[in-house]
Amino acid sequence: MDPTGAAYAAAGAATLLAALLPRLVSRAPLSMPMVFVGLGVLTFAVLPDLPAPDPIAHGTATAHLTELVVIVSLMGAGLALDRPLGWRAWGSTWRLLAVTMPVTVLATAFLGSWLLGLGAAAAILLGAALAPTDPVLATEVQVGEPTDDEESEDEARFALTSEAGLNDGLAFPFTYAAIAVATAGLAPAGWLGEWLALDVAWRTAAGVGAGAAMGWVLRTLFFSRSAERAHLAERAEGFVALSGIFLAYGVAELIEGYGFIAVFVCALTIRAAERTHDRHQVLHAQVEQLERLLTVVLLLLVGGAVARGILAGVGWREFVLAAVFLLVVRPLAGQLAFLGSSTGSRERWVVSFFGVRGIGSLYYLAYGLSQADIPGAEQLWRVTVLVVVGSVVLHGATAGPVIHWLDRQRERRARAVHGSEEQAPVTPV
Repeated sequence: MDPTGAAYAAAGAATLLAALLPRLVSRAPLSMPMVFVGLGVLTFAVLPDLPAPDPIAHGTATAHLTELVVIVSLMGAGLALDRPLGWRAWGSTWRLLAVTMPVTVLATAFLGSWLLGLGAAAAILLGAALAPTDPVLATEVQVGEPTDDEESEDEARFALTSEAGLNDGLAFPFTYAAIAVATAGLAPAGWLGEWLALDVAWRTAAGVGAGAAMGWVLRTLFFSRSAERAHLAERAEGFVALSGIFLAYGVAELIEGYGFIAVFVCALTIRAAERTHDRHQVLHAQVEQLERLLTVVLLLLVGGAVARGILAGVGWREFVLAAVFLLVVRPLAGQLAFLGSSTGSRERWVVSFFGVRGIGSLYYLAYGLSQADIPGAEQLWRVTVLVVVGSVVLHGATAGPVIHWLDRQRERRARAVHGSEEQAPVTPV
């Protein structure tokens, strides 16, 4: 068999599946990530000559590939949101970022230290890696394509999308804390001041500023009346999207800001221009297709890593940590964030439960391990991949049925209150 032909045929089949699967499994207890992780396991199991996708041996490549997938996904998430940025309108997002994320980091670090015997730096890195929800693998529970209606998004989908868009960048300060502990020791006198000033304050502000600036430049170039008259963006939406991704991320990194935050803020800034313009839908569609293609590649490699033994050596302690994390830590931390909120109880539970873990976790672990000598790399990879695969299975099997159940409940409530099929108004938190 010609290996080149087989590779192209497999790539074509995978691409076709990536195009068809989201609609085919939207209501089934199945998801695209589940299918492609399974295909990756099968492919690497039956083709032993394929090189092993070992994230430990190929740490730099793993970091860069996961980085690319995440930033493309962040642009797509930002372009999809219809609701304008605001303190009250985004109340659920701020709650999840301010409460759920740090609680998750602390709880996970404690579990890693107590159950697995990890050192301080390794435990903090595990908490940082597993804290962010994922904009890549969570499409089943996120908003759809952009629309003209600023109130079109239900609270559950909006909260999960906006949370994933921002907490993928806000996991960086915790990652840098792990790196600082590994290099300077646990005593805060050696690193706390610099960490607060540089890793928390400056890098966050620089990411927001770079993203807003690049977004403003691009929306001025391609959405202004003069740009419309000159047809600057005509048939070039894909290039506009790519320029937003790379410019925002690159400029933020050059000034030592958080590129993940910059890309999401850039997307929000572009989205704020002419919200009723149909070009937003085209931009989002271009990014979504690129994201799906890159995600397929990465999921196949995750499945290949599983087939080649990345989970070898997993014991009951790792299984307990993964189960407690997915079934207890995230749901309770989410519920804690909504204390005193006016969000409905059904939406609270859906948002709290569907904290999907995925590509961002792999990136942060690869990045943290590349920046400092942190003991226990193999164990950290085993636990992280176990949680990611567990999330793919658990959330993939339940997302479609639960989200459609939530939609039916909302429609039923709308009919009871308004006497129509219209969606019930979104209540800001």
